[in-house]
Amino acid sequence: MEELEKVIQRHQNFTKLSVALIYAVCVSIAVNIFWTPGHIYGSGITGLAQLLATLCNRWLPLTITIPLFYALFNLPLLVLAWKKIGRNFTIFTVAAVILSTVLMRILPNVQVKFDPIICAIFGGVFNGVGTGLALRNELSTGGLDILGIVLRKKTGKSVGTINIAFNLIIVIGAGFLFGWVHALYTVLGIFVNGRIIDALYTRNQKLQVIIVTSHPDRVIKVLQNEMRRGITIVHDVEGAYRHTPRTMLFTVISQYELPDFRTSMSNSDPYAFVSITEAKMIVGRFYQEHIY
Repeated sequence: MEELEKVIQRHQNFTKLSVALIYAVCVSIAVNIFWTPGHIYGSGITGLAQLLATLCNRWLPLTITIPLFYALFNLPLLVLAWKKIGRNFTIFTVAAVILSTVLMRILPNVQVKFDPIICAIFGGVFNGVGTGLALRNELSTGGLDILGIVLRKKTGKSVGTINIAFNLIIVIGAGFLFGWVHALYTVLGIFVNGRIIDALYTRNQKLQVIIVTSHPDRVIKVLQNEMRRGITIVHDVEGAYRHTPRTMLFTVISQYELPDFRTSMSNSDPYAFVSITEAKMIVGRFYQEHIY
């Protein structure tokens, strides 16, 4: 058993390192091939590094590259992660940051002639894919991720306000440096980036599930054994066509858990009627597994 756990751990570590490399390639393509040539800025630490590199190159007698700013901004956050979150988390985050810094440095800035809208969209797609895959595989990409986890552990709140403030600074900077049309393109790039991340990282998206079944005990047992979810039972419901007695079950799951839910239903009652809708707001206790 102990040997098996070691093999599983090695496989997980290899997967995380592979995803860190994929993220580094994606963010490097986004910054060097699409965003920087198109005068578009990304979100968070990446966008701030682009903004300050542009300011230095334009008004100071020295050149500080985007990768250098990216590494410098992440350094204090990595120290914070080591102290407040954990060694294992920080090691893989350091790997993602180092790989991203190196690849942004060695991948040449391509002077493409793409329309700025194309640069904004494709930069957002590449960065969103890299970040979404990293989050999906329980890997941090550094930057505001670290601050968000620390704040959540300390206060129970998210880092949404800080994210908005950071991105607002970046958009305003893009407007002053390249014109407000490019600020709009930056907003477009940030929006596309966010939508791609949401499509890949579904752990925080909630779904309301209604199950009408003739085998409630079996369904409840399987769901509670395989998924940590509370279930509300409504007895003595009746089908309008055949007037057959049924039981209705209510629960809420995350989008991330949907494949597991489908498997559980197939194993417990494949003939149950199931309705799944997006839950806009959840009030009350909902178990959300924190990765870190």
